[in-house]
Amino acid sequence: MSELALLGGQPVISGPLPPYRSLGEAEEEAVRDVVRSGCLSGFFGSPGPEFLGGPKVQEFEAAWAKRYGVKHAVSVNSATSGLIAAMGAIGLGPGDEVILPPWTMSATAMAPLIYGGIPVFADIEDETFCIDPGAVAAAIGPKTKAILAVNLFGHPAPLAKLRAIADDKGLALVEDSAQAPLANEDGRLAGTVGDIGVYSLNFHKHIHAGEGGVCVTDDDGLATRLRMIRNHGENVTEELAGGDIANMVGFNFRMTELSAAIALVQLADIENHVGRREAVARALSDGTRDLEGWTAPTERDGCRHNYYEWVARFDAQAVGVSRELFSKALTAEGFPHFTGYVAPLYQLPLFRQRKAIGKDGYPFTLTERQYEPGMCPVTERLHENEAVLFEPCAFAVDDALAQKLVEAVRKVHDNRDLLNAAGGKD
Repeated sequence: MSELALLGGQPVISGPLPPYRSLGEAEEEAVRDVVRSGCLSGFFGSPGPEFLGGPKVQEFEAAWAKRYGVKHAVSVNSATSGLIAAMGAIGLGPGDEVILPPWTMSATAMAPLIYGGIPVFADIEDETFCIDPGAVAAAIGPKTKAILAVNLFGHPAPLAKLRAIADDKGLALVEDSAQAPLANEDGRLAGTVGDIGVYSLNFHKHIHAGEGGVCVTDDDGLATRLRMIRNHGENVTEELAGGDIANMVGFNFRMTELSAAIALVQLADIENHVGRREAVARALSDGTRDLEGWTAPTERDGCRHNYYEWVARFDAQAVGVSRELFSKALTAEGFPHFTGYVAPLYQLPLFRQRKAIGKDGYPFTLTERQYEPGMCPVTERLHENEAVLFEPCAFAVDDALAQKLVEAVRKVHDNRDLLNAAGGKD
């Protein structure tokens, strides 16, 4: 039994893991073509053909819509912008409530606030980490306007169940699918079940354009509203709004021709980029699922999980070592990871102090909803005690290196008694 690196032995992996680099000659040539064209952005914020953007933006949107089997794809400069546009497009207004999970990137919960909407947090499932339909149903009230589901870490939320709840209650369903390209539930791509789905093209996603995002919908009216909010919609309401100008105070959420050109190349190779991450995740799961107190990620029947994050659940009592001490030993063996993801969003100061827009507490002045510790116990337990995360999107991991990662986990697990004797139980 080799000695733990934390206790003076040799690490399983020496040196940092190589970063995953997805840009190549095809992307370089695509950028050159745009530069040679002289058109870096084709948008005008006024009525006319240029309101929809330049040739590469429109080509990219058509390609995305075809790949995802949707009627409309609307590019934006980030998934955050896309979420804001989606909230505006569904007609969210001051005091309207949006039910969403507390374990997600902060932008998910910030988007409703832009229109005076009230985030209402519903707890998550402890196996897939996505929002729990039962918790959603319990959170619905007279002011509920929408459900904002997150396909977290690349696993689809229970989309069919959420769609049924939304339809039954007359609510909009929006999907934050930033981490979930090609993930699906029973053959339906994540992001296409809701009224609007939002994807990310940020540099550390499966495919990227540095920054960028895409909204998809099959609804003509929502597509028009998304395009208006993206591009100074207040200037085109007479031509495009169809009488409904609510939330048409527009933004500049436009994608550049350079980003669209890169995204087109990346989209063409999306199966390869996603498949590589899935292969790494399978190797990690297969190599560690038998370890006591260590639960490899779960995939719900009928779902494709693309493993933006590979998340194991750690049971300190069963392992006999605290998560903190186990994590220190794992880091010393050269396994890059982190614990806990992000704290539940209702713990952010703006929710604890109920102050977002301006100094007087708006929009929380419009609601009696409170944000208290313990309101989502599953989320808190996972964050504080159980979750151990590895980022397949961040690293170039071949089969040999994947086995080294497995070896690192198993080495620490096998030496846990020695680890406790040297480091003490927390």
